[in-house]
Amino acid sequence: MKIGLLIFPTDKGIQPVELGKEAEARGFDSLWFPEHSHIPVSRRTPWGGREGAPPLPEEYWRSHDQFVALAAIAGATSTLKLATGITLVAQRDPLWLAKEVASLDVISGGRFLLGVGYGWNHEEMASHGVDPRTRRKLVREKVLAMKELWTKDEAEFHGEFVQFEKSWSWPKPVQQPHPPIVIGASPTPLHFRHIVEYGDVWMPIEGRFEIDDKWGELQQSAVDAGRDPSTLQLGVFGAKPDAAHLAHLRDVGASFVALGLPALDRDAALSAMERYAPLVEEFNR
Repeated sequence: MKIGLLIFPTDKGIQPVELGKEAEARGFDSLWFPEHSHIPVSRRTPWGGREGAPPLPEEYWRSHDQFVALAAIAGATSTLKLATGITLVAQRDPLWLAKEVASLDVISGGRFLLGVGYGWNHEEMASHGVDPRTRRKLVREKVLAMKELWTKDEAEFHGEFVQFEKSWSWPKPVQQPHPPIVIGASPTPLHFRHIVEYGDVWMPIEGRFEIDDKWGELQQSAVDAGRDPSTLQLGVFGAKPDAAHLAHLRDVGASFVALGLPALDRDAALSAMERYAPLVEEFNR
C-alpha cells in the first residue's frame, strides 16, 4: 500500500509547485487536489450535504484550478503521481475535460489519476446549469463519453445528456486504455453499480463510511455483474495517519491512501509531511 497526500491547494497555503517538489523529494507516492469552481455565499447546502455539519472551511473557495496546478507540478517532478480528488464531472464539459485529462497524462508521462465525484453543493451545481437530481446519470454519461474520446480515433456519443457526432480528439492518454477512473462515493448500491460499470478504484472518505465490509460488498457486486473483482482497487481519502490503522487498511485491501495536509498554512503543511515521514518509510517500499 502506498502513501500519498491530499490538500486543497490555495492562495494562502503552500504553492503547488513547491508542494509537488517537496512531496516527491520526501517519497510520497501521489498528490491529490480537490476542486470547487466557486462557493455561493447563500450556503443553502450544508457541508458535504450532511445536516448538522460544521461551517464550510475557507479552503473550499480559495483553491487553485486543479488541472492548471497539477500541470505545473508535472513539469517540476518526474515520479510523483498526480491526481484529482475529486473532479466535479457533472459541472464540466466532457469534450474539454477529456482533452484536459489526456493532455495532463501525456505531459506527466502517464502519471495522472482521474478522481471522479458526483458533488454535494446544490447551489454550486445550479450555477453550472446542473440539476442535482440527475447528476449521477450525468456523470455516468460524461465518463462513458470521455472513454470513447480517449480510446477511438473517430469517437461519437449519443446519450440522454451528452451528444456529439463522430469526431477527432487528440492527444490520446499515455496510459492504456486511459488513466484510472477513481470514484469517490458513499457505499450505496447505486454507486457500486456505477463503480463496477465504469470505474477502476473506489476511494471513500475515511470516517464518513464503513469501509471494511463495504469493500467486500463491492467486490461481490462486481462478481454479480460479471466483472473480475481483481480489476478493482480500493483507496482511502483522509486516512488516519497511524501506522497500525494504515496496516489494517492495507490488510483489508487498500492499494493506496491519501493523508490530509493543512490548506492555508505553508509551514503547517511541511510540518505534517515531516510527521508522515515514518509512514512513508514503512509503507512506500
